[in-house]
Amino acid sequence: MKALVKHAPGDGNVDILDVEEPTCGDKQVRVEVAFCGVCGTDIHILHDTFRNYPPVILGHEFAGTVVELGKSVTGISLGEKVAGLGATAVTCGRCEYCLSGHFIFCSDRRGMGHGVNGGFARYVVMRPDQLFPVPEAVSLQEASLSEPFAAAIQAVAEMTQVRIGDIVLVSGPGPIGLLCLKLLVAEGLTTIVAGAPGDSVRLEAAQRFGAAMGVNVGERSLLDAVHEVTDGRGVDVAFECAGHESSVRGCLDALRPMGRYTQVGICGREIRFPIDQIFYKQLKLSGSICYTAGTWGRMMKIYAQGRVRINDIVSSKLPISEWRTAFDLCMGKQGLKVLMYPE
Repeated sequence: MKALVKHAPGDGNVDILDVEEPTCGDKQVRVEVAFCGVCGTDIHILHDTFRNYPPVILGHEFAGTVVELGKSVTGISLGEKVAGLGATAVTCGRCEYCLSGHFIFCSDRRGMGHGVNGGFARYVVMRPDQLFPVPEAVSLQEASLSEPFAAAIQAVAEMTQVRIGDIVLVSGPGPIGLLCLKLLVAEGLTTIVAGAPGDSVRLEAAQRFGAAMGVNVGERSLLDAVHEVTDGRGVDVAFECAGHESSVRGCLDALRPMGRYTQVGICGREIRFPIDQIFYKQLKLSGSICYTAGTWGRMMKIYAQGRVRINDIVSSKLPISEWRTAFDLCMGKQGLKVLMYPE
């Protein structure tokens, strides 16, 4: 089968290669991939700025159909639509983080798409506990957004205390920021979305998705916009989803005293920010990285209830042979979420 492979260490060294189809062990399930999303992590792996173990097939945001069951597998049916939780591909299963469900902190952990083979291919094999059946009303295209959606759900619904009546700032209108927005709008919260000059398409989408205001910080002061919406008080909650120093500062400036700040984006480098604001405003700061298996269970309930639909986050679908175009679309902020499908 053809797959998108990081075939050697270093910057670049990614290409479409012919590889053997994965075999299904007695305790495994083989899934035919329908769609796999392009993530910023994939870009980092391309440039070797995220830990990876080549040769390895990229891709960790995918959904597909069960096509083979190992002889010891129960509870899953052939032909079932599933979303794959690739982050638990390798864990020790014994440390305090694995036992508490916070597997992301296991020192032995390797995820699909960088530590073991991932979803930019025709087939993947996984353990049954990594697969989550999706409701019939949810398409495989929509289900392929499950991995980033779970990250947004943890940030909004599990790590951050949001209340009816809050005014919220989401800084960074990329896919994760827009998924956070969808959840906040579903909760009835007034939400401001801020973006950089290159984010015009995404800011337009944010307003279609229910943002109270979209702010291009290259054209207007974010603080002025926040004061307009909040009558000079400041926002109650800020989600930093851009991973940029100016975005971090903007969130801290925008928060009212005793506000709540959640770091969702990865800065990827040391930054400078006014830490005294945390002291003088008595802010509560949290970080939110990935999710737990429990988050995925919550997500399936959200899908089933049908109040939050995320299919319209997808802006492009391309075959994996056009991966360079797909990666360029993401890096250039041209559109929202890009999916690829196998050939």
